[in-house]
Amino acid sequence: MMPTISRASHEIQYSGPVDEVAAAIAWHDGDVRATIRTLLGDCRHLREQLALAEIGMSVGFLRGWRPVANPEEV
Repeated sequence: MMPTISRASHEIQYSGPVDEVAAAIAWHDGDVRATIRTLLGDCRHLREQLALAEIGMSVGFLRGWRPVANPEEV
């Protein structure tokens, strides 16, 4: 049996432009701390993947471009 979508999630998903913050919180059934915990985990995972990609790339691979973990460094 497929899980059913909550009414709040349905309203956010199908009522026009998506409020990404509200959608993330609704995905976690209104638990803001769980939402933040998930987002921090996702950020940690993506930074690890970026570090691995940087190790595997040569400098000439993309004409000197190197990935940056912190967008403020660009």
